[in-house]
Amino acid sequence: MGVEKIINKMQRQPNGIRFNEVSKVLNAYGYELVRKNGSHRHFRNKKGDVITIKEEQPLKAVYVRDVLTRIGR
Repeated sequence: MGVEKIINKMQRQPNGIRFNEVSKVLNAYGYELVRKNGSHRHFRNKKGDVITIKEEQPLKAVYVRDVLTRIGR
């Protein structure tokens, strides 16, 4: 699935999103996985903005909304 399709899905239904979909979107927007700590994954972009996401299936809507806010959607 393409990044735009995933973003549209995230906006329509934030409760059914999987971790690998969010990871793909973050990578497309310049975020890199910089740390794994238990079930938490830390992503950082070149500006130094860090976002922490708990790797669970499916993700909680609060993480999805945070990602959408960080990428400007």
